[in-house]
Amino acid sequence: LGDRLDCIFVNNGLLRLNEAEQVLETYRGSLGLKVHYVDASDDFLSALKGVTDPEVKRKAIGETFIRVFERKAREIGGASWLLQGTIYPDVIESGPGGKGAAAVKSHHNVGGLPKEMDFHLLEPLRDLFKDEVRRIGALIGVPEKILGRHPFPGPGLAVRCLGEVTRERLETLRKADALFIAEIRAEGLYDKMWQAFCVLLPVRSVGVTDDARTYAEVVVLRAVVSSDGMTADWVRLPSDLLDRVSRRICNEVDGINRVVFDITGKPPATIEWE
Repeated sequence: LGDRLDCIFVNNGLLRLNEAEQVLETYRGSLGLKVHYVDASDDFLSALKGVTDPEVKRKAIGETFIRVFERKAREIGGASWLLQGTIYPDVIESGPGGKGAAAVKSHHNVGGLPKEMDFHLLEPLRDLFKDEVRRIGALIGVPEKILGRHPFPGPGLAVRCLGEVTRERLETLRKADALFIAEIRAEGLYDKMWQAFCVLLPVRSVGVTDDARTYAEVVVLRAVVSSDGMTADWVRLPSDLLDRVSRRICNEVDGINRVVFDITGKPPATIEWE
């Protein structure tokens, strides 16, 4: 594609701590790509206001994404194709895939996209699993810091922030997640697992701090191993690591007084909670 490729990075306000800056540095700096940055945080948070159902969240995010993308593409001019990184698990989980697969959840880039768009869709990785994509990436020289990143859902933290998504709850989740990942990296475990992240639950629990009652939200720690994301097992994290993460989150993240650890595989659960 060469200089005919215009990359549009839509910051949906649902990214992890400092992720927007890291993405721009990687794609503009390391890869030398032409990236147009759009901060559409307000658009997405407005679309998610009052929404708690995960399927409605995903479709609202898909609709908002494509409208923001169309708006920016019109500014650039001459764009007729939308290139997406859809992979096979996205297709399988989003609906009947011709092999008897039932819909599990809509992915924003498959079932979450609106039917009417101003672009032709191009999905070169649609029939590949994540591990296959990584092998191809290694062959063509994609940096390891990109290939080795844990998978992150298209709807971002919206599907890890259960219940209504607000700016304040997202900030709480970002801080907890960053602490968890930092501890996993310090332990040398990050590259040994498929995915690790925090989930913020829409429930509160009673706690005690400095002899005073608290009533705050709950964070879930999730860590899994997998080869392709279609099945997964939970990681047996060391108890001292879990203890350290729990203490740090409760002490350093406002609004959290309880941390729990998810020990469910896929199946019966999915890796993401929504």
